[in-house]
Amino acid sequence: MEKSTMADMHGFSNFAPVPLKAVRIHDGFWSTRMDTNRTVTIPYELEQMEKTGRIDNFRRAAGIKCGEFEGIYFNDSDVYKWIEAASYSLATHPDGKLEAKLDEITGVIAAAQEADGYLNTYYTLKEPDKKWTGLVAMHELYCAGHFMEAAVAHNQATGKRSLLDVACRLADHIGSVFGPGKRRGAPGHEEIELALVKLYRATGERRYFDLAQFFIDVRGQEPNTFVQEALRSGDDKYDPIYCQAHVPVREQTEVVGHAVRAMYLYSGMADVCAETGDKSLLDALEKLWRNMTSRRMYITGGIGSTSSGERFTQDYDLPNDTAYAETCAAIGSVFWNHRMLLLIGRSQFADVMELALYNGALSGIGLDGKSFFYVNPLRSRGAHERQEWFGCACCPPNIARLLASLGGYLYAQKNDVVFAGLYAGSTATLKINGADVTITQETDYPWGGDVEFRIDVDSPIEFELLLRVPGWCEEAAVAVNGQDAEPTGACDRVSIRRTWGPGDTARFSMQMPVVRVEACPQVEADYGKVALRRGPIVYCLEEADNGGELFQLALPAAAEVKASFREDLLGGVVVLEALAEAPDLSGWDNVLYRKASGSGAVTRKMVAVPYCTWANRGPGEMTVWLNNGR
Repeated sequence: MEKSTMADMHGFSNFAPVPLKAVRIHDGFWSTRMDTNRTVTIPYELEQMEKTGRIDNFRRAAGIKCGEFEGIYFNDSDVYKWIEAASYSLATHPDGKLEAKLDEITGVIAAAQEADGYLNTYYTLKEPDKKWTGLVAMHELYCAGHFMEAAVAHNQATGKRSLLDVACRLADHIGSVFGPGKRRGAPGHEEIELALVKLYRATGERRYFDLAQFFIDVRGQEPNTFVQEALRSGDDKYDPIYCQAHVPVREQTEVVGHAVRAMYLYSGMADVCAETGDKSLLDALEKLWRNMTSRRMYITGGIGSTSSGERFTQDYDLPNDTAYAETCAAIGSVFWNHRMLLLIGRSQFADVMELALYNGALSGIGLDGKSFFYVNPLRSRGAHERQEWFGCACCPPNIARLLASLGGYLYAQKNDVVFAGLYAGSTATLKINGADVTITQETDYPWGGDVEFRIDVDSPIEFELLLRVPGWCEEAAVAVNGQDAEPTGACDRVSIRRTWGPGDTARFSMQMPVVRVEACPQVEADYGKVALRRGPIVYCLEEADNGGELFQLALPAAAEVKASFREDLLGGVVVLEALAEAPDLSGWDNVLYRKASGSGAVTRKMVAVPYCTWANRGPGEMTVWLNNGR
């Protein structure tokens, strides 16, 4: 199915997400993971926050407990992300015990706030005379941004203003320091930009939006505040590309620097663009998105190819063994692409969001809910194992807040148009022209491509249901109330506008064959190789199923790849099986090199599992890319 290019996308759709509280996910794939997140991950991460002194830092800053600051200078942000995750969990699954614990922790945070609104336990406890002097590296504004996100989530989940009022005082303090006619500056690690827009939308206070816009507009302007600060500290080699501050944001055309920072910046730019209709920001975002998705993104949706600076490098530099692909970066890509979907309404943004969600982000957490990846390579020789925690623990609470908020990513709405951007068994309750409309999805996606929508209304109502046609889908069909319907709309979505009555159904059926994927020949690491994908799921081979020496395997062009569901494996997954080829090793005993003989190959059974599930059965080799056999 041919896809539209971005050249025709000049308008702003400005869809709004259907609120998290209005959606309940009940399918077999996500509900299991979300239940684990709620019952295992969130409590486990709270234990780690206590064990590592992250919450004690607030108690010390509040004068409740004695002692010095403990841990890394940005550890406050991990607590804030945990609060956000716990709040989202409360929004969908009320829990008196969890809410009481949140009340306790948020009370301590409020007590740690200084009289002028400042809040950062590192500087309060360790360097009180150096506030706002380390914008390049010290993450004050980054931590503040995560606090604002947590406060908004807490308010929306509980209706309480206790934390939101603290966030407003902090934002007002920051606004007294930075802004037009005040200090020029921006965060070395972006995050506060999108958070201030959230705070503005939650409170209606325009000054918070204006401050977000200031931080975006001042970035990369000359004189460059990052370079000036680095020079003052004796660093005459600081490269502002690392924090996307090398040129003004509207002049940026390539995704560069630290990958997580980039995703948070672009998310903030999209938020400001949605509020202002700024075409220059939209143009920059389109160019940046095109560069990332066509030249600097892994097949898994992972981004940031090197551990040196956790950053993007150059076009087509996508090594597999040494891929960094930080979990937080894939999560950031979900955030950015979701905003682009809402802003423009084109399905290709949902495609990338889905790709990162099912593969690059979900791989970051084990099936047990308490083991994690910070780094997500596409090939491992067996040494890459999941960890219980990290000294720099940004990824575990980040994946927890994403999973807890997943219901907010399924639907978008604009007046009487409802856009299904992600498919999952769920029930959503919406208001359309003042009437209550309930939409229930029944599906076994991502293992199967059939999705049925049931509409429940008190009386007939006209509205448009937009269904995303994923980029991987080459053939789809639609039936309304059991009768085949002719799809209408753009080629990347199906439009069904009609008067819906109680119990009406729409069935969307997507063919989901196994697809062999090859990379652009300019990607050296993947040249002559092939990967397997089925629907939104990218597959890999593990030693547990295939033995070692996976680099030797080749998938013949004529080999039939069969898909089957295995309920007994990895919590229930569709696996792919085929007969692969491996080199005939006879005659190689005690021989390192010999005259090329074109010796034959032997047949070897091959089993591939979803990439997001790898490393749940102990250490072992893994590869996404296989040799492309003849």
